Amino acid sequence: MRHLDDEERRRRIVARHAIAPGHRLATPEAATDAVGALHATEPHTVYLSLAARIDDLSITDIERALYDDRTLVKQLAMRRTLWVFPRAALPHAWASASARVAAAERARLAKEIEKHEVATDGAAWVEAAAAAILRRLAGGAALGAAQLREELPELAGRSIQGAKAYDISTPFAPRVLTILGLEGKVMRGHNAGHWRTSRPLWTTTEAWLEGGPLPPAQLTAEEGYTAIAASYLARFGPVTEADLVWWLGATKSIVRAALTSLNAVEVSLDEGRTGYVLPGDEELTAETGEWAALLPVLDPTTMGWKERSFYLDPALVPQTFDINGNAGTTAWWRGRVVGCWVQDPRGQVVVRPLADIEPAGMRALRSEAERLTAWLDGQVISPIYKSPAMKAAAESATL
Repeated sequence: MRHLDDEERRRRIVARHAIAPGHRLATPEAATDAVGALHATEPHTVYLSLAARIDDLSITDIERALYDDRTLVKQLAMRRTLWVFPRAALPHAWASASARVAAAERARLAKEIEKHEVATDGAAWVEAAAAAILRRLAGGAALGAAQLREELPELAGRSIQGAKAYDISTPFAPRVLTILGLEGKVMRGHNAGHWRTSRPLWTTTEAWLEGGPLPPAQLTAEEGYTAIAASYLARFGPVTEADLVWWLGATKSIVRAALTSLNAVEVSLDEGRTGYVLPGDEELTAETGEWAALLPVLDPTTMGWKERSFYLDPALVPQTFDINGNAGTTAWWRGRVVGCWVQDPRGQVVVRPLADIEPAGMRALRSEAERLTAWLDGQVISPIYKSPAMKAAAESATL
């Protein structure tokens, strides 16, 4: 069995993920393809993940790909997470991860409709609400969730406020849109807000893609999962079975079926683990030299593995990830996470080391901080998912 050690795995990160000087790419499409998909739960993550991988990038470049050419598209998929996929990958998600989450969401919403006494038949309410949305969006209309809720009586209904202060009443309409999006029937179109915020205008998939990818019925769930697994292995391999279960948000049986379909090759890893790569991907990577990178909250490179010890000291996990497993900002030196970054009130990017970093590393990280500060041009990001290290660094930066 071929052995791929931690050094090789770290070389592959920079060589494949385009996150360091000399390895960056030219377009949002190429940079997204380098990692397969971008996390989009926080809207600014998409922009900052691309900025980390492209020199001379503008906001206009990103919005051209997202909203004009629509070569990159937003889709809820693995782990009920919002992603930006290359357009050609949509059928894979629709048939597999999105369909799996959609079925669970439909059942959950139907139960809550009955629990909160909106209707006696929750499944029928969800179906009627979904049909009303599709009728209203037919013909290419693009509307926000609030406007749809105001116009369509079928969407009336809220949860009952609980006894706890944070258990507030919320409308069910946005969750119907989520289900329709998971099923590939509607999509998040233009953003009515600033690029740092998310205010999507919903439209039908047919209108947004204008004859784009095949509908999900053209692929089986196994074919969809296998395609996503192939993309993941090509970019993140070697990976463990646990890594694949994490990335796909799937079961071990689904993962094992995909590995079998791909004829994945077993390799040995450090710490006695077994990993998998695609056939022909066992060769070593050329030396990548010393490199530094600053990645945003939820960047796919930071989030890409469940078993992260080869690039993240386990002792730093409680500082760099929140209690729900969401990664904060990260500072990288020579293939390892060594700190985080925040902005001070003026918008200046500040690096906070969490480990001993040699002088050359600090110089490289400060250079990346200057680059990111210039790109943000005074825009201050306010992430929802802040790691403990980010919170501590932000307090220091405001002193």
